Amino acid sequence: MPTSRVMSDMLLLPTGDVIIINGGRSGTAGYDSGRDPVTTPVIYRPSEHPDWRFSTMSPSSTPRMYHSSAILLTDGRVLVEEYTSIRPRILSLDQTLGYGKKFSVSFQVDEYLSDSVLSVRIIAPSFTTHSFAMNQRMVVLRIISITHESSDMHTLSAVGPSTAEIAPAGYYLLFVLHGDIPSTGAWVKTG
Repeated sequence: MPTSRVMSDMLLLPTGDVIIINGGRSGTAGYDSGRDPVTTPVIYRPSEHPDWRFSTMSPSSTPRMYHSSAILLTDGRVLVEEYTSIRPRILSLDQTLGYGKKFSVSFQVDEYLSDSVLSVRIIAPSFTTHSFAMNQRMVVLRIISITHESSDMHTLSAVGPSTAEIAPAGYYLLFVLHGDIPSTGAWVKTG
């Protein structure tokens, strides 16, 4: 390969070529274990002469290392997703949210920005028919307090939705947002 690379994503393309994208020059998988991001994708062409099998593409402006991913789309393009150091990861939470009742969410974020960019929301699962997504509902919940256990471990206390008219009883995806970057949603039940 043109350069050393660990934690890369490799995809077989419809042409029979392979794209090698994301990753770092050294280190291992883990939140802080990768080093020196590689931002230049490489195309590997197995049918070419050995001296011409690798070609380097234009670099990305965004380093993507641990928890990055890439998928092939139906039109042959590659969609790249990245792990960001400000993306929160929910560690534990109360599974049931009572109306107007206090609950807690523990989460981890590698680079905590500030309390002012933190929010917690629940979103009802929708269903689509006749070109319209029905049952869409998002409720922004009030945060009461934030406790910082360490530089990357935090717990927030928030209040469940105020009434069943605001959030009818049922299942919702709960997201912690940090600097407008959402965590992976976690299922909770209201009511």
